[in-house]
Amino acid sequence: MARIVVTGGAGFLGSHICTSLHERGDEVVVLDNLSTGDIANLEHLVGLPGFTFLYADVSRYVWVPGEVDAILHFASPASPKDYLEMPIQTLKVGSLGTHNCLGLAKEKGAKFFLASTSEVYGDPQVHPQPESYWGHVNPVGPRGVYDEAKRFAEAITMAYHRQHGLDVRIIRIFNTYGPRMRPDDGRVVSNFLVQALTNKPLTIYGDGTQTRSFTYVEDEVRGILALLDSSYVGPMNIGNDGEFTLLELAKLVVEVTNSTSEVVFEPLPVDDPTQRRPDLTLARREIGFEPMVPLREGLERTAAFFAAKLGV
Repeated sequence: MARIVVTGGAGFLGSHICTSLHERGDEVVVLDNLSTGDIANLEHLVGLPGFTFLYADVSRYVWVPGEVDAILHFASPASPKDYLEMPIQTLKVGSLGTHNCLGLAKEKGAKFFLASTSEVYGDPQVHPQPESYWGHVNPVGPRGVYDEAKRFAEAITMAYHRQHGLDVRIIRIFNTYGPRMRPDDGRVVSNFLVQALTNKPLTIYGDGTQTRSFTYVEDEVRGILALLDSSYVGPMNIGNDGEFTLLELAKLVVEVTNSTSEVVFEPLPVDDPTQRRPDLTLARREIGFEPMVPLREGLERTAAFFAAKLGV
């Protein structure tokens, strides 16, 4: 049993991590300012022994009394809609927030786990993307606030590792989806599912030929915990290496929801990546990771969650 701090633990992905950690017997302390998270995501844990929620903005200051074995830093807006609406907060949580959490880890002698992202690869010129690829990012474009926040977070994490001997892990997360996503979070899976369930047109930005690789949250969490428990520093891609165009995703969403929705096209946002797929060679070799949930099955599970939430 370990005592683990999870920043951003009330968010979509963070709440699933908290659930898995608590179920395996770890004590969980969540730090979250609820800017994009929701305490309802943790209601099944509130009041249980070994679970604590602390309202906190890690960009300002962070302190947790008592012993801490690991700090999982997942606090950050994660969807384009959120980080475009909160650009400065996104940069601050990736820089000041990461610095504060690293300082806490150093003081406590705790392991530090950084949630980074496939967005560090930008609009990639190498495909699929291995961890050795340095990326193709526009630092002054609107998406740069998220991309560069995470790139800085990786850099300062490795600086603490080299300078202070801090035990760190870095994961690069690829397009995770599943229950507890916000219906209005602006990510393509939630957009399509909500539109399909309400028989509204599915909005595709661009011509729909751009590709993504979608990871069901259950697989992502399994990879996160495997990396946390391993001795590999990272960075390490954790995702699903199945690759789909947005048109293929739209068609599948319509099928699994039995929707009458049609597809409409809107202009492509600035710096939107044309392709994205993880090279999972490293994850397979080092932690035996293998994505298990096919896209159709994951969409069916997520559609059921949204249908219940929307009452449709």
